[in-house]
Amino acid sequence: MVEIAGPWLVRTLADGSYRGWLALDGSGCVVGGGGVLLCPWPASPKDPCTQRAVILNVYTEPEFRKRGIARQIMLTILASVKEQGLRAVNLHASKEGRHLYEKLGFEDTNEMRLRFQIP
Repeated sequence: MVEIAGPWLVRTLADGSYRGWLALDGSGCVVGGGGVLLCPWPASPKDPCTQRAVILNVYTEPEFRKRGIARQIMLTILASVKEQGLRAVNLHASKEGRHLYEKLGFEDTNEMRLRFQIP
């Protein structure tokens, strides 16, 4: 994964289209993190923004869960998105994360997905 995702991450961090946050424990080890991808998107009458924000990679190491780390990461990401003037943010919720996202005000949408079989 590092070999494939590394160049993308370097490029998108440099151009600002991806921003990431890490949570560290007292010894400086990463115990959680999350990020947001800003994608070009056409404006509409209900939303004049020309970017869409998608939250990605929110994760907390199992032994550090239930301490508010993911919540703090999410609050930080949401504040950043609001500061940039965007009116909405999307994410794909895992079963484990769904409760937190609902508590933060996220609601289900009508999004669908089709995966292609690659030979």
